[in-house]
Amino acid sequence: MNVNFEYSKTLTGEGSILLLLSFVPYAGWILGIIGVILFLRGIKELGNYYQDKEIYEDSLMGVKYYIVALIAAGIAIAAIVIGVGSATHFTYKGFELTAGFGAGLVAFLGGLVIAFIFYILAAMHLKKTFNTLAKNSGEASFTTAANLLWLGSLLSIILVGFILIFIAWIFATIGSFSMKSKQFQPYAPQPNGATPPSTQPSQTQV
Repeated sequence: MNVNFEYSKTLTGEGSILLLLSFVPYAGWILGIIGVILFLRGIKELGNYYQDKEIYEDSLMGVKYYIVALIAAGIAIAAIVIGVGSATHFTYKGFELTAGFGAGLVAFLGGLVIAFIFYILAAMHLKKTFNTLAKNSGEASFTTAANLLWLGSLLSIILVGFILIFIAWIFATIGSFSMKSKQFQPYAPQPNGATPPSTQPSQTQV
């Protein structure tokens, strides 16, 4: 399959940049959606280039898990808002514990747990994607991105986790634009871990 390597890595890098900009208020979610589309398109092309379908499959599964995590988080937030509203609506005494608030609190905590679990699963699959890219391209920035992304997802319950995730995508962006095509790699990985043939002439014993 004929794949334009430069185009593929540019798509991946541009997608990573837009994912970084998803933290921008108001317009960030639009940039994030575009970033996901470009990133997946670039990753799919790179998977074809390296003839390794796991690169794209892991990234696609990671994005799907991220979507589930976002939906669960959204439901959790909506539940607690409705629960607080039921505890303060139609009352002149301020906040009161009601059955609606209790149900909202339970839904909120359950939603957060589900969101965290799927967030970890998403990070695990993207970690595999970056590690596979590092193995095929020889670009160490992908390995750093994989480790930071995984550690950040585990620490996402505190602020430092999101900082590590942000830095991870910076390294992913650097790796995307720094990748070299196969002919310019000092060592091109061989399928199934085979050792590349020696280029030195054999010596004839006398």
